[in-house]
Amino acid sequence: MKVKPGLQTLAHLPRDTRDTLFLLLVIGWVVLPLGSQLPLWCSGLTAMVMLWRAVLAWRGQPLPSRWWRYGLLALAIGATLITYKTLLGRDTGVTLVVVLLALKTLELRARRDAFVVFFLSFFLMLTNFFYSQSLLTAAAMLIALLGLLTALVNAHMPVGRPPLWQAARIAGGMTLLGAPIMVLLFLLFPRLAPLWGMPSDAMTGRSGLSAQMTVGNIARLALDDSVAMRINFDGRTPLQSELYFRGPVLSTFDGQRWLPLDLFTPNRAEDAQLVVQGAALSYQVTLEPNQHPWLLTLDAAQSAPQLPQGRARMTSELQWQTSQNITELLRYRAISYTQFQHGPLASTPQLQTWRSLPGGYNPRTLQLAQDLKRESPNRQADGAHWVAAVLERLRSGAYVYTLEPGVYGRHSADEFWFDRKEGFCEHIASSFVILMRALGVPARVVTGYQGGERNTLDGFWTVRQSDAHAWAEVWLAGQGWVRVDPTASVAPSRIGSFTRLQTPRGAVASAIFGTVNPRIAVNLRAVWDAVNNRWNQWVLNYAQSSQLKLLQNLGFEAPTWEDLIYLLCAIVVGVSLMGAAVAMWERQRQDPWLRLLGKASRRLQAAGIITPAHPTPRQLAKLLADHGQTHESQALHDWLLRLEALRYGPGSSTGGPAYRRALATLQRELQHLRFNA
Repeated sequence: MKVKPGLQTLAHLPRDTRDTLFLLLVIGWVVLPLGSQLPLWCSGLTAMVMLWRAVLAWRGQPLPSRWWRYGLLALAIGATLITYKTLLGRDTGVTLVVVLLALKTLELRARRDAFVVFFLSFFLMLTNFFYSQSLLTAAAMLIALLGLLTALVNAHMPVGRPPLWQAARIAGGMTLLGAPIMVLLFLLFPRLAPLWGMPSDAMTGRSGLSAQMTVGNIARLALDDSVAMRINFDGRTPLQSELYFRGPVLSTFDGQRWLPLDLFTPNRAEDAQLVVQGAALSYQVTLEPNQHPWLLTLDAAQSAPQLPQGRARMTSELQWQTSQNITELLRYRAISYTQFQHGPLASTPQLQTWRSLPGGYNPRTLQLAQDLKRESPNRQADGAHWVAAVLERLRSGAYVYTLEPGVYGRHSADEFWFDRKEGFCEHIASSFVILMRALGVPARVVTGYQGGERNTLDGFWTVRQSDAHAWAEVWLAGQGWVRVDPTASVAPSRIGSFTRLQTPRGAVASAIFGTVNPRIAVNLRAVWDAVNNRWNQWVLNYAQSSQLKLLQNLGFEAPTWEDLIYLLCAIVVGVSLMGAAVAMWERQRQDPWLRLLGKASRRLQAAGIITPAHPTPRQLAKLLADHGQTHESQALHDWLLRLEALRYGPGSSTGGPAYRRALATLQRELQHLRFNA
């Protein structure tokens, strides 16, 4: 069979070219996951430089002059300043490291340059975890680690043209040998602060609940199917329609945006006047980083969630918050009651805050409120009457719940009630609250998550960004604040089941996934969610409290972080002494010279040459000469004669530093020698 010219050329490339192309491939793998975080110009410049370097290596052409590198570096620094307005910060630093690594490949001439590239790549590999600590990222970086170690081992093989698989095998062995140390450090190294607890830039390119709501914002959020949090109930699980996880409460309306209470408005927890009823629900929340201080709890939590560190406070609107933004995975326990009552039972002057509307907005909605009051046969109608009337209008008025209503204009409520008659939950909730206030009923918008999906494999409930929701709360005399979800009147399936709107697929996605059994896709997703959840629970959320609990299980009564250090030091010293003892025993058990001779004999046996039971170096050399003369056999033949001269040659000795250095040199050379029959 003929070998294709391209493959033949690839197999016979010079070693420098082959090693350079392999290193560029590994660097590309390291940089690839950062593509979504880097500016477009940075990704383009990096790809162009690395492709340029690959072409130069393939053609054996000289590297560009330093003026090219200086010019590209100046261009990159200028573009970074224009993009970020600073040269400080996480994203800025990662961008510059990516550019510097790419430019460094253009002066990749000597081993020293290669080592700089290696260590820059190792550092860049770690920066991937600034943006994601998911299982996929960890798996990708493990492959990157093996690739970089393979390139590093290969760079230390200056003799001959060793195959990459040989360097990969050594790198894999090094990784396996280092794995126990890695696990030990992970378990016992004191976690005095979160590993990635550095100040981070504002979250970009990812949607989430916001401290304000402009009509259209949560509609875009529904397109995001990423995980927001995972819930594990200890006992009874509430109904799907009861799964309301409370987030920001928006009480102030400026005509276009819904905002929280004014900063100068008292927001004390005692003003909530929360009274709970029924059975308590105990559960554990694993909250994804959201760059906000909000603790999502099931409505309503009377006591503060149990945090690993720090304390939580509740506002008068039943929202739980921490003192700092949540920038890493957070696990906490909470207790909630689905039956509760909060707020004053009788009208107070403070309720006027939730009746006010800005002037000059939604005139038709204001007129609708007046018409409803005028046409109502009940002249003493209360808030409950108007809630029922407006919900009936939503049910019978041909209103539609849709994923893509677009951003509404200045009079958003007017457009919803009279023109478009369609919208996502934020449009429905906002328009409902505006109409309630126009009718004189105190009302506000509550945002958060509604629903979730139970994983049958591990029992955890997964709440996604597509479960983000907005509903209303109205104040009723004798009842206080009451949840009213107007979306349930338009689309009951959104609240009472697992039904969710989905983004329309493109032609390519439809062609790929259109023939896949939906049940298989659901099962695969459940498996992946369960694996991801285990990763989050066991790895990402392994904090100092988990370490101290491990020490308690080992017999420590009241462990502290000092005990962690003592235990870690004791294990390191013990393992080191054990390793030294094994090395000394192995050295005394067999002469290192004989060990080398045995390795050479086994090398010949693997090639099909029959060797005596206890051969001498000269006997093995003669067998090689009789077998046939090749470049590889000649190199091994000469090596055997040097091994013999080390022991039996003139002035030889079996001790001393010179003898040991010579043995070490011969051992390294044997690892690089290739011999096949």
